[in-house]
Amino acid sequence: MADYPADLRYTKEHEWTRITDNVARVGITQFAVDQLGDVTMVELPSEGDSVEKDQVFGTVESVKAVSDLYAPVSGTVVKVNGDLEDTPENVNDAPYDGGWMVKIEMSSADEAGALMDADAYTKFVAEQD
Repeated sequence: MADYPADLRYTKEHEWTRITDNVARVGITQFAVDQLGDVTMVELPSEGDSVEKDQVFGTVESVKAVSDLYAPVSGTVVKVNGDLEDTPENVNDAPYDGGWMVKIEMSSADEAGALMDADAYTKFVAEQD
């Protein structure tokens, strides 16, 4: 079973978020990476775009499928990981580090409280098999 970093929060759609001050860094979990296989393309919003919690903000394309990305929080995209345009495999190699996707300045810090912690996400994933 994968180890999910304890300092992150998780969604049922397998996104993770690391919150620093009022900014949420977002990516997909190792579980999602394992399900997708080799990531070949990542389509992300532009800086300045607004995103809504639980709404699609981009897509990840792999050798197996195209999957939507869902925003774990609402807010404004303040940074996009441009490296993924040329090296989408960073998502496979380091989903919690170089494979992050966007940073969102949250419009409501309360939304982050509804996300799962690592223990809850581990249990959730175990029920998916």
